[in-house]
Amino acid sequence: MKILIIGAGRVGSSVAENLVSEQNDITVVDTNPDRLTYLQERFDLRCVLGDGSLPDVLEEAGADDTDLLVACAATDASNLVACAIARDAFNIPRRIVRVRGQSYSENEALLAESFGVDFVISPEKSVTQYLYSLIEFPEALQVVEFAQGRVSVVILKVGRKSSLIGHQIDETHLNLPNLNTRILEVMRGEVSIPMNRVGAIQADDELVLAIDTRQARESIASFHKEKKRIRSIMIAGGGNIGYRLAKELAQENYNVRIIESNKARCQWLASMLPENVLVLHGNGTDESLLESENIAEMDTWLALTNDDEDNIMSSLLAKRLGARKVIALISRQAYGELMQGSMIDIAVSPAQATIGALLRDVRQGAVVAGHRLRRGAAEVIEFEVLGDISSSKLADRSVKDIQFPKSSTLAVIFREGYLIMPEPDTVIRQGDHVIVYAANRETMKKVEKMFQVSAMFF
Repeated sequence: MKILIIGAGRVGSSVAENLVSEQNDITVVDTNPDRLTYLQERFDLRCVLGDGSLPDVLEEAGADDTDLLVACAATDASNLVACAIARDAFNIPRRIVRVRGQSYSENEALLAESFGVDFVISPEKSVTQYLYSLIEFPEALQVVEFAQGRVSVVILKVGRKSSLIGHQIDETHLNLPNLNTRILEVMRGEVSIPMNRVGAIQADDELVLAIDTRQARESIASFHKEKKRIRSIMIAGGGNIGYRLAKELAQENYNVRIIESNKARCQWLASMLPENVLVLHGNGTDESLLESENIAEMDTWLALTNDDEDNIMSSLLAKRLGARKVIALISRQAYGELMQGSMIDIAVSPAQATIGALLRDVRQGAVVAGHRLRRGAAEVIEFEVLGDISSSKLADRSVKDIQFPKSSTLAVIFREGYLIMPEPDTVIRQGDHVIVYAANRETMKKVEKMFQVSAMFF
């Protein structure tokens, strides 16, 4: 697929890096030559220097035969103009825009009609929702949703006091009574353990689970003797993500404190956030400030500034001073991989939190939605079953008669509003939404081929 990316900033660079690995033909347009040089030295892609909202620059970048436009320049106006020109002048079939303004992201119908936008991505919104899920499920390392929000795929670390320790599992189930829960993978010491060799669950195991979202809290709580719900939150960074998250948490009666270094921004936050949010002027790396605000009593610390180094240092400090759980927003992949699992409990990548929104467009075909787990190593994809028994490898066949690739697991079937945890005799039907987990992306490519239909179907 030929993909044109407008903007080589933090989001554009991350999108380019992820989509290059999908073996696409990528062209990146930006006005900053240093950013383009950095990308071209690291990845196999083409770069064009110029303003991506100008027709002549788009033409030079190959817009005439582009399949997908991803507009993620610094300003919303530039991105929307680029989409409109891509539609009207170059007839690019699929156009995705990144917007920051909430008024834009909440008016997708207007953007579609006026600017030719097919899909809106809002990294701030995606990251905020992701962080909120991590707070709602404090034992989880990662939470993503499928099937219209009815299915949650959760990575859970088994605590040393967990009631799961010593629990024997079979190849696919946790055998928990009255709960729709399926185990998809067990990681032990960074090594994936085959289901038939797991035996008993051990402390510090990481489990990948598919859970009925309505039962998710009950399921996760049942794994732990402590069922204390997180209530006290401290956030470093009052930017768009910090502001959005603090506002959502305050509405759910969390005790929230937010630290911001810019005095004018502090005043704005204080005027915009609910009264039960305490806004503090200072820096998250200020040890005396953290101690005076009782950091040791905080259930969760979140470092959400635009500076990776500040987020790492403030999180390490918060952990040392007694914060129960620390989460850091880290854009650089190398930093995130280095810090994940250290004193920083969770390193959140803005790119990984938003790249799932693009998987449907990049993969096409039967893909409905997709997310990446384990810092991009593993994938979960929701497929729609197309065709019938004559044109499909899956439709009208029982699970026991379908050979999924090694390192992949059929997680859940979503059919007409109902969740089905598939058994060997379960028959997959045309129109089913099937959620599949793959421990690596190469395996998922094999899974995708299984959902392709023959030309007879069309």
